[in-house]
Amino acid sequence: MNLPERYQTILNRIESSCQQAGRQLEEVHLVAVTKYVSVETAKAAIENGIQHIGENRAEGLLEKQQAIGRNAVTWHFIGSLQTRKVKEVISTIDYLHSLDRLSLAKEIDKRADKPLNCFVQVNVSGEASKHGMLPEETIPFVKELSAFSKIRVVGLMTMAPLIEDPEELRAIFRRLKHLKEEVASLNLPYAPCTELSMGMSNDFEVAIEEGATYIRIGTALVGKEW
Repeated sequence: MNLPERYQTILNRIESSCQQAGRQLEEVHLVAVTKYVSVETAKAAIENGIQHIGENRAEGLLEKQQAIGRNAVTWHFIGSLQTRKVKEVISTIDYLHSLDRLSLAKEIDKRADKPLNCFVQVNVSGEASKHGMLPEETIPFVKELSAFSKIRVVGLMTMAPLIEDPEELRAIFRRLKHLKEEVASLNLPYAPCTELSMGMSNDFEVAIEEGATYIRIGTALVGKEW
């Protein structure tokens, strides 16, 4: 399939998952992860209707922004962000999906020119290879973020294990949703925590059924060129 066909297929699957869960299609935002494709392919995705672009490296983000334009789409940084790279990207993105430590929050607060929409990254599965804090660390961490005026916790993010049967991931997504609701119930002005960034190419349908509002899809949508 070409890109327009893949995009339509993904949209159909999103719609079906929303119907299955009794949700509105507008609740789910599709972030095209373009880290493995060229500027040209990213442009083609936007021309076909993609409104959210996600990158996981500062270099890739800045290269695409230079070619596409800062205001052409909503930009998401979805990878682990090194503290030393904050100054390069922080004022060029709309969402950060990987806030996972106080040193990063402190640097963002120092460098950002306005409050930044952040997802706190939670390692729900407990995999050693995954970034993020443990679920029990999340609420204390969010409370500590009150010290930083440039941090706005819009939601929580997780990366589920890569396994064959997405159904086995349902409990992970459900736990993140419950944790999100716990944070939201604190009624912290800087942490509305209404959003859930979870679900990728292999598991986004289950994630949507469990409450995802942002899904991050790369290969299944834009392909892979390197």
